[in-house]
Amino acid sequence: MAADLSTSRKARADLRWRAVAITLGLVLVGGALIQWSPATDVVVPDAARKADPHRDPAGHATQLREREIQLRFEQATVMLHAGQHEYAVAALHRLLALAPQMPEAHVNMGFALIGLKQTVAARDFFATAIELNPMQANAYYGLAMAADELGQRPEAIGAMRSYLHLARAEDPRHLAKARAALWEWEAAPSPDAVPSR
Repeated sequence: MAADLSTSRKARADLRWRAVAITLGLVLVGGALIQWSPATDVVVPDAARKADPHRDPAGHATQLREREIQLRFEQATVMLHAGQHEYAVAALHRLLALAPQMPEAHVNMGFALIGLKQTVAARDFFATAIELNPMQANAYYGLAMAADELGQRPEAIGAMRSYLHLARAEDPRHLAKARAALWEWEAAPSPDAVPSR
């Protein structure tokens, strides 16, 4: 009985190695066929094609500009998350020179300026982002924070309500912070209110 068990284990092990060898062989043959077959139906997206600077100088310049926009945006985002607000502002200035109509750049500039305690300028960048894209939810969040910092409670409440209306459910941390801020602002007496005697 023990001998039968040992023999069946060896037979199973032999089958596994054969299966591995056959699978590897099929993968190699399939890869070779794909590699050497003419690629007539492969479509390369326009964004992935590199424009020839000699044949298409305008297309090449556009690609370089788009790459720099992407690079500056990524740099600014990383610096913003790292709390390096001055460096983020420098990258965002260049980004806004390249893409002045990009609402996300205006939003990020607003958050960088809040980090530098330049709240009035931050508020203006958030407002511009909203003008460019009224559905830019995080611009309303930033505008609410800036307005509250400036003592403009009704504006802060309105902007935070807009944020909560537009925000996606995928970010529960920000939604919870926004709801808490709104609850606090609505519960507190208005800074403009005259105390009763």
